[in-house]
Amino acid sequence: MEIDRFQIKDEIAPLKTVILGRADSPGPLPEPEECYDPKSREHVIKGTYPREENMIKEIEAFKTALEKHGVNVLRPLPLENVNQIFARDVGFVVENKFFKSNILPERENEFQAILPLIQHIDPENIYYPPEEVHVEGGDVMPWHDYIFVGTYRFPDYPEYITARTNAAAVDYLQQMFPQKKVIAFDLKKSNTNPYENALHLDCVFQPVGNGKAIVHKEGFLIEDQYKQLEKIFGKENMFHINKQEMYDMTANVFSITPETVVSDKHFKRLNKWLRENNINVEEISYREIAKQEGLLRCSTLPLYRVY
Repeated sequence: MEIDRFQIKDEIAPLKTVILGRADSPGPLPEPEECYDPKSREHVIKGTYPREENMIKEIEAFKTALEKHGVNVLRPLPLENVNQIFARDVGFVVENKFFKSNILPERENEFQAILPLIQHIDPENIYYPPEEVHVEGGDVMPWHDYIFVGTYRFPDYPEYITARTNAAAVDYLQQMFPQKKVIAFDLKKSNTNPYENALHLDCVFQPVGNGKAIVHKEGFLIEDQYKQLEKIFGKENMFHINKQEMYDMTANVFSITPETVVSDKHFKRLNKWLRENNINVEEISYREIAKQEGLLRCSTLPLYRVY
């Protein structure tokens, strides 16, 4: 399906066009101090960091699952020795606007590799936030009249490489979408302990189906912020994951439609709950890619859903 504009209003509507990351030529094994997150660092130290051929196999299985449901899957231009798996870090769409993430400077090439894919769609609606606005796509979730934003708004923000979205980003999104309610969630951060680090909002929360949600309550620093999700979705509609499941990236599944979710086959408890709630589960294995503290939603950058 050829599209001539961007269109994303939520996390679940029928998906038609998406950018899916790529795992070929991710570069040499990083040193522990070069890692951007504590889980990657953990696996480098343990000698269990994922191998290129295994990551390629996993992400291609994801591509097959998407195409099975008629999704037009675009891929970034290949870059040599660059990790391009996590397309969600590079940008995000809200309504008909594409926003370039202000990502870590070392990752600027990743945006350049997707720019040719989006420029021909709607160049007038590609936005470049000001330099002081720090934001990554994993922290931004459009949800109808809301925009949920994961953030960290405390004075020690500069000390955390895992703090990717700041207070300026919350204000910027509210200015860009004055008709919506932007809700900020301050997330738990750690540079060293992956069990105590919510790298992005989609590591601890994600809507699925019609009015359901996956959540790790302990990933939110302020309980009153978390309670806003309870008010919106209802306690009875929320699937709570524990610390181990959060570490395994259980919240980071991906919706093709309200009735179909791509999930890791190792998420037995979650997948059972999804099916009990009449959601079809496309199961694939993503255990190797998960070692870099990202999973299925992190690998995707949706451009168009149908409403």
